[in-house]
Amino acid sequence: MSSHRDLIAWQRAMALATDVYRAAECFPRRETYALTLQVCSAAVSVASNIAEGKGRLSKKEYLQFLSRARGSLLEVETQLEIAHNVGFLDNSTFEGLFESAASTGRVLNGLISAVRRQLDQME
Repeated sequence: MSSHRDLIAWQRAMALATDVYRAAECFPRRETYALTLQVCSAAVSVASNIAEGKGRLSKKEYLQFLSRARGSLLEVETQLEIAHNVGFLDNSTFEGLFESAASTGRVLNGLISAVRRQLDQME
């Protein structure tokens, strides 16, 4: 059985979380318990849910956790847009992070589709 570490979706989610943490360091100190905490937590949740899902015993549970990861990813995208709109992220940083999130989403959607196909074949 392969590890969650072998999944490209997890690898991309880990890179995204790391980049989000680094970018959030420049957010104003007053945002420590607001947007900074929110975006960092959501970014961690993407990778964490992929890993937890991979460790589950059924494909159905795995799919549920991948769905949670996708929801968290959309949360990250929204929070990045807010950070950009209020001037916490410059255009270049925002565009890089947003593309990384979009790329992670494409891979995650592919993984979700593959797990769904596996579930369909089992029925």
